[in-house]
Order: sequence, then C-alpha cells, then structure tokens
Amino acid sequence: MRTIFAEYNPQCNSIDVYISAGYMLRIDCWEAEKDLKTTPGSDCVLNELAINEPLEYTRLYLDENLQMWVYTEDSLDLF
Repeated sequence: MRTIFAEYNPQCNSIDVYISAGYMLRIDCWEAEKDLKTTPGSDCVLNELAINEPLEYTRLYLDENLQMWVYTEDSLDLF
C-alpha cells in the first residue's frame, strides 16, 4: 500500500490519506483524540501536527502512539 499524499480536511476535522490503489483512508481527528489526556498546550500542538504534518499524525494514530507523543510534548514544556 503506497501513500500518494495526506491532507487535513477542516470541514470534517479529519486527515484524508490517499493511497495509490485509489482508496482514501479518513481519520476523524475528534474520534482519534477523544480519549487522550492533553493539556491546553499539547492540544494546540496536536492540532498543529494534524494540519501541518498529516502523515506523521496518521502514523502516530495507526501505531497507537498519539498519547505517548502528547506526554512527550507536555514534558518538553517543563524545560
């Protein structure tokens, strides 16, 4: 499965990943983030990740690493 590109869809608050086989995978950001424990700072950075780095957001979500990424972002705010 080869990805052609991914983009943030602001109308649906989703990441649309287009695959070379002609399929589209849509990740609903609200669903992906509903159980995450975030701070206001990490919430903003998470939104920025979805908009500016949709493939990275997709990778973290599919690998079930979004919460670990949020914890890392929050720990960076302490320094």
